[in-house]
Amino acid sequence: MDTQRDQSAAPAAAPATWRVLLRYMRPSWRWLALGGLLNLTTGAVGLTLPLVARRLIDDLGADRPLTGVLLLMGLLVVVTAGVGPLGEWVLRRTGESIVLTARRRLVSHLLRLRVPALDRAEPGDLMSRVTSDTILLRQVTTDSVIGIVTGSLTVLATATLMGLLDPVLLVVTLGVLVLAGTLIRVVMPRVGRMSKDAQKSVGAMGAALERALGALRTIKASGAEHREEAAVHRSAEESWRASVRAGKWLAIAGHTAELALQVAFFVVLSVGGSRVASGAIDVGTLIAFLMYVFFLVPPLQQLIGAAGQYQVGAAAVARITEAERLPAEPVAPAATLPASGAAPAELEFRDVHFRYGPELPPVHHGISFRVPARGMTAFVGPSGAGKTTVFSLIERFYEPASGSILIDGGDIATWDIPRLRAAIGYVEQDAPVLSGSLRDNLLLGAPEATGEEIERVLRVARLDALVARLPEGLDTLVGHRGTRLSGGERQRVAIARALLRRPRLLLLDEATSQLDAVNEAALRDTIAEIARTTTVLVVAHRLSTVTLADRIVVMDAGVVRAVGTHEELVGADPLYAELAATQFLAASAVTA
Repeated sequence: MDTQRDQSAAPAAAPATWRVLLRYMRPSWRWLALGGLLNLTTGAVGLTLPLVARRLIDDLGADRPLTGVLLLMGLLVVVTAGVGPLGEWVLRRTGESIVLTARRRLVSHLLRLRVPALDRAEPGDLMSRVTSDTILLRQVTTDSVIGIVTGSLTVLATATLMGLLDPVLLVVTLGVLVLAGTLIRVVMPRVGRMSKDAQKSVGAMGAALERALGALRTIKASGAEHREEAAVHRSAEESWRASVRAGKWLAIAGHTAELALQVAFFVVLSVGGSRVASGAIDVGTLIAFLMYVFFLVPPLQQLIGAAGQYQVGAAAVARITEAERLPAEPVAPAATLPASGAAPAELEFRDVHFRYGPELPPVHHGISFRVPARGMTAFVGPSGAGKTTVFSLIERFYEPASGSILIDGGDIATWDIPRLRAAIGYVEQDAPVLSGSLRDNLLLGAPEATGEEIERVLRVARLDALVARLPEGLDTLVGHRGTRLSGGERQRVAIARALLRRPRLLLLDEATSQLDAVNEAALRDTIAEIARTTTVLVVAHRLSTVTLADRIVVMDAGVVRAVGTHEELVGADPLYAELAATQFLAASAVTA
């Protein structure tokens, strides 16, 4: 059997970039098609203008009335002014929807990553894939792909329309563009503000995701993936709304320049028509000028830019796909927490072998022990003995290479992960506290807890005095990762959070290591009281905690050396006697 059962199969080959793009574009293909059609309509209207201009010139030469031709030309300009910004707005909005879909999908996957995959990843890098890389996905799907299609068609339609530049007409064109530049200067500050809001929203989303990934084990142990997922989704949606607002003003600013070119076309045509009539230039020079400047250069620039965007976007697509292929836990509905007074759990390890990776040495060499329902079991041993790993295996953060772990006689490999973790309360060694309020942290694993239940666990964890001192009580913000709380206060918050879940099996990994003597003694008595109705497992280095245990499991180098009470082990196991005399710093208690 493989070392890691959940990662035994090699990942499938990454799909081609264009397939990934099609997957993201498919739900929005109607909007993409509409945006592309509107852009093509703008180009088609533009291509009609030279034909109308030729008719105007003919009418001028034949001394026919110009009213009808000028009205048609004005109508075409108005249609272009309306359809052009609308087409870009549709594409930008669709692009933002594609980004939102990609972010939601990626966030949902990352919050369910298996812990071994997260161990090998950098959270900051994963965050950049959700934030920066998805923005490039928008560019490659709307600007690049659609740009290549529409730009190619426009170039093909205008490639044969050539012209020569005239200095007088160039001055006229520049005069119109100066007026358009004044309007753009009015619009651009709005674009700047909206873009800043969009970037701020992206930063908020990144902060929310980092908050979750920074304490992913706590979230998993609390069964809170769904709620954290929803919180990050809300941030992503706010980023989408801000980016859509910025896109609106960008569309107006961008098409103001295009409108200026079209107005310049009209003015130059009028002035040029007069120059043709006066003999200063001929009709062919005028037509060539208009076609070169107005129709050929922009689509060529669009094609060049689209090709570059595709290359950049392809790298972003590869990074997004790579993150999506990291192994994750299956999606499952949140499980119901145990009812008050639920029966405590029985636990058994049967010949469990485990290592963190195929290149790393084994952590467990066939450990076996049994913990009956109810009571406290302490795990002791030197550093590296595999004590904390026992808890990680119970939570199914990792899977054993072989052997079985049973709760209530059933192999936990057959349990749904949410159902398993709903039965467990877990206090980690470093007792992570998430940014937010104290209430948010307490309710992380039990969102439906009542006020009475909260007050009870506050008293049990000796947090009631702290809450009374805080300026906003339970609604006081604790800072990033609980920096506004002391180490002991963070440990008590973690204990209260675990107790609020009414666990059938309570795992405490050095849960009182940062407490002062008074609070440690009080919580030690509380844990002993809880052990009367709950199965409690404790990793402890303090003799005062170990001596209260109903049974002690002595571990060393990944094996179980002995199981017994303190009095039994002091005389029967030399390692335990040494630990009691040195590591526990209580030599006198050994001989008591």
